[in-house]
Formats: sequence, structure tokens, C-alpha cells
Amino acid sequence: MGTSFMNRDFGIDLGTANTLVYVKNKGIVLNEPTVVAVNKITNEISAVGNEAKKMVGRTPENISVIRPMKDGVIADFDTTAAMMDYYVSKVHKAKSIFSSKPNVIVCVPSGITMVEERAVLDATKQAGAKGAYPISEPFAAAIGAGLPVWDPTGNMVVDIGGGTSEVAIISLGGTVTSRSIRMAGDTMDQQIITYIRKKHGLLIGESTAEKLKLELGSARVDDERDKMNIRGRDLVTGLPQTVTIHNEEIVEAIKETIEAIIEAVKNTLESTPPELSSDIMDRGIVLTGGGALLKALNEVLSEATEMPVFVAENPLECVAIGTGKALDHIEHFKNAPNVADRNPLN
Repeated sequence: MGTSFMNRDFGIDLGTANTLVYVKNKGIVLNEPTVVAVNKITNEISAVGNEAKKMVGRTPENISVIRPMKDGVIADFDTTAAMMDYYVSKVHKAKSIFSSKPNVIVCVPSGITMVEERAVLDATKQAGAKGAYPISEPFAAAIGAGLPVWDPTGNMVVDIGGGTSEVAIISLGGTVTSRSIRMAGDTMDQQIITYIRKKHGLLIGESTAEKLKLELGSARVDDERDKMNIRGRDLVTGLPQTVTIHNEEIVEAIKETIEAIIEAVKNTLESTPPELSSDIMDRGIVLTGGGALLKALNEVLSEATEMPVFVAENPLECVAIGTGKALDHIEHFKNAPNVADRNPLN
């Protein structure tokens, strides 16, 4: 079979926005949007990933485009399970990537409940895994960012994904304290849609909102990110309309999410043991996830905490890389309590 993955264990970053598969000794072999197009009449899957994302806002009545993950957890179990099976099969170019029943480490938010975590692990096993073991997103992000998580030293990571923003202090192979808020990249997109509708009377889709965030978005007003023309539907006339959006408008639109992330970071620091606080003061805070790419966010966080804040070298893939590298310590995850069991909210 050429390059066979059959006897290799896997790491899966099942994200709200994107799903990444990491094969041991191979690296990341798949990175596609967590999106599925379903035929509402036959209930069959029409497209997955990149192909499904192209359909967003452009489907006929009989096709529904679903994002089966919401706020970092499974919102639609059957669709998620079918999507995972499709992705891993695509990687293996065979009936199933899990044909030899390898072990899988799968990423979950640190604030997940036991029910939500069980759904993720069940979906992984349904796709054919022998054993499925959870790793919290910030812990995986810290490993992927190259932080010495197994050493007796404090590491602080802020992972801003599509569905959740995760803040954690990590030391000696475990999470000392953490915060998980369901405000992240997707929330910013929705806030931009709401802002444009209220201020300009224009209805835009998620794709346009995401483009505005990437092109004009920043954590504070930035003269270099000037303006951009967008098209949408005029709420009064119902006709297509073009308006010009400026950087300061996007900053205003997403301000609530930025403030929530800063508050989560501060709350985490306040509950950190003094010895680890000293380490973090020396080493700084590391930003990962797609949200880490938001311009000036590291500077705004640094000013708010009076600590150095760095963007990881490869923020978009940090969680997946960390999940994959965690396979070298799989016994640790087999014997560790589940992420949800460590969550005081459960």
C-alpha cells in the first residue's frame, strides 16, 4: 500500500473551524474546514471540508451546510462522526484510516463537560479508533508551541480558536489552572455581521465577515489597515448594495470579545501560584490559534497584563502539532483523568 498509516497512532484536532489530522512520524496530513453539506431529502452527505465550505450561502433548498462543531463541542453527533470517518478515510485512501485500530489522542476544550467530552470520544471510536484519549486544547497548544510542559516550570498559553478561547497555566505535564470562554473567532464574525447590519443596514454572510476580520481586523485602531469595500443585501430595498468599511469599525465590532479574552487571562493569572507567576513573568505568555494572528492583540494583552506576550511560530497548527507530539507520551494520557473530570464546573 506504499506509505501505509495502518500501524501508526493519530492525533486529531477536531476544531470548530478546522479539523487537522496528525499521523505519528508523518506530521499533519490533513487540514480542512469542519463543514459538511447534507442532502435534506436523502440525509446523505453531499460534500465535506473545502468543498462544503465553498457552498456556504450558495445552496439550493434541498442542501443544508452544517458546521457540526459549535463552541468547541459536538452540536450534531451523527454528522460529526460521518465527517471524521470521511476525513480519516481521505487521508488513508482506503476504506478507513483506522483499519488497524490505532490509538487516537483527540483535542477537547479545557472547559468541556463530561457529556460533551464523551460525545467527542464516542465519535472518534465510531470512526474506528481502538482507544480514544482526550487532551485539553491549551495543553496541546503549549506542546505544539515548543514550551517545556513536562518540566517544573510555569508556562502560560492563550489559544484562541474558532469556538473557544482557552487560557491555561501548565507545569509538570499538567494544567495547574485554566479558563475557557466560548468567545473566539466565530464570535467575532457574528459581531461583525451584527455591527454591519445595525450601522449600515446591510446583511452580509459569514464568509464576508471573516474576510473583514482578516483584512481589517485588529485589537486596536490601526491606520495601516484602512478600508475595504464589501457587498451585501440592503435591508430596506432588498437589493445588492456596496458599502465601505473602515478599520475602526471592525475594532469596535469585536471589542467585546477582545475584552473577554483579556479578562480571562487576568483571572487565570490571579489564581496562579506565586512560584509559577514568577516563571511566567520571566518567560511571558504565548498566543496560539487563529485568533493569535489578529493584529496588535499581543501588544494589547501585554499592556493589560504588564507581561511579555509572544505569538507562537505556527499558531494555526500548534494544537494539531501538540496533539501529535503527545502521542510520544500516550501512556500519560491513558492513565490521566479525563479533561472533564478535572473541570470544577462538572
